[in-house]
Amino acid sequence: MRITSPVIALSLLFGALNIAEAQAQNGPPTTETRPRVVSSEVSPGKVTPAAQQESSAKQKPATSEGAATPRFTNSGTKSVGENSDAPATSSRQSGPTAIRARIAEAERLLKTRPRQTAITSPALDTVTLALYESGAARIHLLSISKQIFLTKGSEASMTTSRGTLVTLRVLRANGVNTAVTVIDDSGRALVPLTVEFPIEKQGAFKEMAYYTSAHPALLSAELVKTGQSYVRSMVDLAAKRLREKGVFVNSNLVDLAERLCVIEHIDHERFRLENRVALFNEIYSLYALNELDTYRYSVSFAGAGGMVQMIPWAYNLERQRHPGVGLMPDFVTGMRNHANALQAMLLYLQDTWNDLAASEDVQMALATKIATSAEVMAAGYNSNAAKLPAYLRRGGSAWRSLIPRETQVYLQIYKTFEGLVPMKPRTTVAQQSAN
Repeated sequence: MRITSPVIALSLLFGALNIAEAQAQNGPPTTETRPRVVSSEVSPGKVTPAAQQESSAKQKPATSEGAATPRFTNSGTKSVGENSDAPATSSRQSGPTAIRARIAEAERLLKTRPRQTAITSPALDTVTLALYESGAARIHLLSISKQIFLTKGSEASMTTSRGTLVTLRVLRANGVNTAVTVIDDSGRALVPLTVEFPIEKQGAFKEMAYYTSAHPALLSAELVKTGQSYVRSMVDLAAKRLREKGVFVNSNLVDLAERLCVIEHIDHERFRLENRVALFNEIYSLYALNELDTYRYSVSFAGAGGMVQMIPWAYNLERQRHPGVGLMPDFVTGMRNHANALQAMLLYLQDTWNDLAASEDVQMALATKIATSAEVMAAGYNSNAAKLPAYLRRGGSAWRSLIPRETQVYLQIYKTFEGLVPMKPRTTVAQQSAN
């Protein structure tokens, strides 16, 4: 990924498997700003299934009554930029590969368990969690109301499918990405693996979502590195596929796209109030935990969907401009497919840069260093890029005060991320050929 720390052998194998799976996939007026505050991955009450796919490895997990939280990790390393003094973990636990195996097992159990045949569609108000009991190496199921699950700070005592009395506490309510802790009556923590979340549209069942949130019990520095490797590999794959189709994207824009895959999913309120490194690590952990399904169910208030949070207007524009690339016709399907969505993102960034670079106002701003190409492009991706030349001309060095408030915060997130998360720059195709 963008982090230069070496990824251990297991993580490399894990990333390679992800790429193999990804390759099986299907290989300017707009609003003033495109709201990207992803405050809820699926909205409470009525969950929108539109185009969608969303670690606090630094922070100590919150537990009930000081109970120790089991963690799937044997790595004592820290994430880049991390100064955590998190407690040492048990040698009985494993890394990302073992977590993914448990998650797959939990999802199979959820999908194959007996259901009431009299019900033609799942109950819309019930969420089921698959929990791992590390001591006994077994999985429990726990069904709770969606209202409790989507209420931050809520707490409920209930019994699992195996008869264990537990207390569930909601740490962060955010649709399928809600984070919880689950403690049994003896003070031991069960590890939340997978949530089964019924998605509805206009009061009717739409689809069943299966997702793994960034629960504190799952997080580790090793998981963060795996997520970083996943994002970088997928962005590189998208750029490679475009080159094979005769479309070349500037390496600086590919680097930008890699950063935006994280920045797009940072909640602005949490960015203001919480540890920034922990937020970035949380996003990377989600990529490691959910792989190709990461942000499958994520949609912004403006309808931007999936991993790259692109709006339908921009996606359809790229399909029209580049018919030879073969982007998927359906927006929702196209955003849920990481390989396809990243190709669309790279096309949009290159086309936007071509348009902006031709502007004398943009050229002047870059020459006088009142703006960088990266922040101009980041602002253009978040809001209406066509208005940026006028902002630069009228505002001069104060141009950032003229852009929409949400985009101002977006640029602050970008700058912070760039400073805290080092990334190895890509070389251009010409440089690669020379080497």
